[in-house]
Amino acid sequence: MSELRLRCIDLKKHYERGPQTVRALDGVDLDLRAGEMLALVGSSGSGKSTLLNLAAGLDSPSGGRVEVGGRALGSMSPRELAAYRAERVGMIFQSFNLIGHYSALENVALALAFNGTPRAGRGEIAARQLAALGLDARADHRPADLSGGEQQRVAIARALVTGPDLLFADEPTGNLDQENSEQIAELLATLCVEGRSVLMTTHDLELAERYAHRILHLSYGRIDDERELPKNRRSS
Repeated sequence: MSELRLRCIDLKKHYERGPQTVRALDGVDLDLRAGEMLALVGSSGSGKSTLLNLAAGLDSPSGGRVEVGGRALGSMSPRELAAYRAERVGMIFQSFNLIGHYSALENVALALAFNGTPRAGRGEIAARQLAALGLDARADHRPADLSGGEQQRVAIARALVTGPDLLFADEPTGNLDQENSEQIAELLATLCVEGRSVLMTTHDLELAERYAHRILHLSYGRIDDERELPKNRRSS
């Protein structure tokens, strides 16, 4: 059995909104293993993005815990948590979140500023990562000069350049047409074959069924259905 990378145990996130309690997450359990793509599906407001933010250590739970390598994120010091995000986690967003006045190369190299990579070597490392995704000819282009699919590949290069083993993708194909959505999903599946783990939110159930290893359906902050898709590719 492949290595357990991430575990959520009875995970909760509640907000007080006036006299009411909003239960964004209300007791979620999940495991994510090496080489696995797990797709979170559900309507807007079901808790998908909240779950990603908690798993990435960007927010703190109201109850339960997130464990990485058997250690709870809640037990980490601020410095350890920052190192976890900088070294083990890659984030991919629906809106790409690229800096408009930076080139593709500069956007990717920026991620290396947070993990201690010396400034002198960042450009070369970023260039190699862009080339690995077929973007070497676009390295000097700014986001406005790139297609949506190219922008998302730059964003994925930025997520990968620090060598993380956990990728958290929030609607990574939400702003793309069908052809580019397929290409991005295929790329994420290939990264799983290479041993990385992907936790992805999506509204595209058909895409999830084609590429994910498991699908979890969230409703009102709870997992109400889980399906395993053994036909899809695995690294182990």
